[in-house]
Amino acid sequence: MTESIPNSAQTWITTCEGCKGAGWAERGESQTDGARLADAIERRADPAGIRTRRVSCTMGCERACNVIVQAEGKIGYSLGKFDGTEADAEAIVAYARLHAASATGQVPFRDWPQGVKGHFVSRQVPLPVEGDAER
Repeated sequence: MTESIPNSAQTWITTCEGCKGAGWAERGESQTDGARLADAIERRADPAGIRTRRVSCTMGCERACNVIVQAEGKIGYSLGKFDGTEADAEAIVAYARLHAASATGQVPFRDWPQGVKGHFVSRQVPLPVEGDAER
């Protein structure tokens, strides 16, 4: 049984549903690779206590398919270069579970699911909270 994540630390997976991998038009797909990935992520995320949302573009077109894993007060991560497969979705959700369980959002490399290794694009530090030192 999966434990529910407290709302204050709710981890979200944002998926770019507009992403189209190389050769998308030639494959004659009716659904974008990003939308297919979003569908697969959404089937897995809710039972894991992970929230999802879709956006039309994350401006990472050269690295389609793109997702962002983030939570308030935690380090967030952008990942890309996925194919939009069920295996990709499984790895992304598994990583999001680890992110949710971490107080800071950092997950040791040794714990990363194999399917996300090599897919990290950037890390976003959390916004400062009132009272933090400003520079």
